This record gives sequence, structure tokens and C-alpha cells, in this order.
Amino acid sequence: MAASSKQRWAALAGGVTVLALALTGCSGGSSTANGDEKTITWLVDNAENTVAAAEKVAEEFTAANPGIKVEVETRPQGGDGDNIVKTRLSTGDMADVFNYNTGSLLQQINPEQNLQPITSEPYLANVTESFKPVVTSGSEVYGVPFSTGMAGAVLYNKKVYEKLGLSVPKTWDEFMENSRKIKDAGIAPIIQSYQTTWTSQLFVLGDFANVVTADPNFPADYTANKAKFATNAAAVKGFEHLEEAGKAGLFNEDFASTTYQQAQDMLINGEGAQYPILSFALNNIKVTYPDKLNDLGLFPLPGDDASKNKLTVWMPGGTYIPKSSKNMEEAKKLQAFIASKAGCDAQTAAVGAAGPYLVKDCELPSDVPDAVKDMLPYFEDEAKNSPALEFLSPVKGPALEQITVEVGSGIRSAKDGAALYDEDVKKQAKQLNLPGWN
Repeated sequence: MAASSKQRWAALAGGVTVLALALTGCSGGSSTANGDEKTITWLVDNAENTVAAAEKVAEEFTAANPGIKVEVETRPQGGDGDNIVKTRLSTGDMADVFNYNTGSLLQQINPEQNLQPITSEPYLANVTESFKPVVTSGSEVYGVPFSTGMAGAVLYNKKVYEKLGLSVPKTWDEFMENSRKIKDAGIAPIIQSYQTTWTSQLFVLGDFANVVTADPNFPADYTANKAKFATNAAAVKGFEHLEEAGKAGLFNEDFASTTYQQAQDMLINGEGAQYPILSFALNNIKVTYPDKLNDLGLFPLPGDDASKNKLTVWMPGGTYIPKSSKNMEEAKKLQAFIASKAGCDAQTAAVGAAGPYLVKDCELPSDVPDAVKDMLPYFEDEAKNSPALEFLSPVKGPALEQITVEVGSGIRSAKDGAALYDEDVKKQAKQLNLPGWN
């Protein structure tokens, strides 16, 4: 899928900007024998909450490791940012530490060639077992989690629901019925933000827990080129739901020109009632609307069976060290700090928590947003969630966000969109030399 971890979502214009943190520390250790600081660099995406969290982690890290200064560099999100990461790795010009995707997209940067393995590092013991497979290539582990786990789900305005007497839907039919009632009340039922193209994918991506519930073998069959979105009755439903909601006129009228930020504004202000999105949006909403954050709730994208209502979950992005780093010891210290309770606490202090951490001993504050509380029961019971497809299969293509824009806009049918995406994934599957694709 083309929207997994937040490092690559929402392509924004701009180049690489260096934000030098004015961090001061006492001299000490061999690197400061002459009063000199050892400086390392850390590349992250330029989303506001990512930068804020990284800066706070860097500040706390320097306080705990006097003599090591961290300069946080930023890159664009989306495809532009992906290209920067790939270029800097190929030229040996990557920062000492950098954030990037986990799961299938990690394979696109050839971790075995470009990244420093950390399988034997003692701090890896702090990372939960469920996270390690998504930062593993071959027999080696390469990254630690940055940020929290999250969900592909529906954020909804609880005040709108309360005003209209609506209950949280457990089936697709109930979701559509709620949406029609919201439309009758003069409120945009389902917010779509196609100006920020990655956001168009959630009807498909967030539906995956329903797919794997109906067909547990789909991830393995899909990886082996034995199953397709267009011809699998469960997998095609995400595309069909997107098409159905669009044709029913349940989107905001300006969905084609609405941005991700504008969509959040609509939701929090009650101009729109429901927004299928990744839950990390809560971090941004906390920054822009701290007093209204608990006006929002969260529910999974519903399927056909209320008794099997499950949540599609995403692992956080990873923090990696390139083999080209000239400051390997210091880079590993930063990685270790990120994979510690102190690292989690620094992130929470900066931007809050939009889900559970994948680091042991990390605790969520009691005042987490209501939408996060809605999410936690699904995380706590493995029978109530499924990882998104990108964490179960390396097969994915880059064009899904353009395809879902077309389906949601009525330009392309659900069936044609699913078939086109099945074609889109072939190139990467062949590049990975997966059995059954050549």
C-alpha cells in the first residue's frame, strides 16, 4: 500500500532543511576532552509533529549524553522524500541516523546493502517482538520504532453523532445509513481530501482487517501471485465501498481540492462528521486544536459482520543507521535512547501519543485522547485487529493513491481500479524476485 508509515505520506514541496538544535551540554567523556562536542545528524520527514518529537528526543538525548549534539535535518514527505532518502543512501551522503518506512517499503532501500544491522545490540531487547519483523531483512534487524502504533480507521465528530442520535456503526450498511442521516442534516458525511492524494487510500487500506478476516490466506496468496484485488470478493470491497460512497454523494462537495489539513479543520469544527484516515492525524490535531481533541472518537472501517468488527493497524516507522555513518557509536546511542522509556516519554511530551508504543515499559499518559482510548481495546486483543497488508506482504505498488482518487471521483470503476492496482504491483514484485511473479 502506498500510505503506511507517515515518513512517506503527503508529498510536499521543498528540499532538505537543516534545523540545528541549539543544545548545550556539559563537557565530559573522551569526545569532549578539549571541550569539543561530537555532532551527529538525524534525518526525519518535515511533518510538524515529526519534527517536534525529534527535536524533543534530541534535546533529552543530549541531556543524558553530554558532549553529543544532534542536528535534526528534515526532508519532504511522500515520493519526494523517498527519492531523497534513496539518493543520499546511494551517494553515501546519508545522515548518521534517519527515519524511514517499515514493512514492505523498507525493502526498497536495500537494507542489507545500505543499513547497519543491530541484531546483536542489547537495546533491541527493549523493542516488542511484534515490531521486529517489520524492520528485518534476511536474518538481520535494522531499526527501532519511532512514534506509536496507529490505525487506519474513521475519526468522527462525537458532537455531531450525539446531536443526530447516531451510534457507532459496526457494519458497512450501518455506516452508510449514518452517513445519509448526516447528509440530511446539512453536514458533510464523509470527508475526503484528494488534494493530498495519499489520504484517498483509506477506504482500501483501512478495510484490510475485514479482508483477512474473510480470507485468512489472502496475504500469502497475494505474495505468491495467486490472489488479486480485482478477483477476490473480500479484497475488492474496499474499492467498491469507495465507489459507492462517492456515487451516493456522501463526500464533501470540494473533496477534490481539500487538503489533509483542511479535512482536519472540517472534522474538528463539525463541518464534516467522519474522516477515514490514519490515526496519527490526532497528533497534528492536538497541536492545532488542543481544546477540541476529545470531541473526536474513532471506529474501525466496518465490514459485513458486526460480530467480526476489527481494526486495521499500522506499525510505526523505523529509525535506522546507514553503513556510511562516520559516527557509528554515537548513532547507536541515539537509537538506543529512542528505544527506551525516556525516548517514549520525550515523544509524548512533545506531541502526545496517538496509540501504543512498540517499546517495552513505555506507558501512555492517563489523558490520552478519547479516540486513542477507542483504539486501545483493539490493540490489546490480537483477535480484534490485523496488521495492514504492507506488514504481511512485500507486494505493493506506488500508484494506489492515484487510482483511489480516480475511483472516489467517479473517473474509474471499483473493478477497473482494483485491476489497475493489480497491474501496478507487478514491477516491484518482480524486482524483489518473488516466486510466482517472473
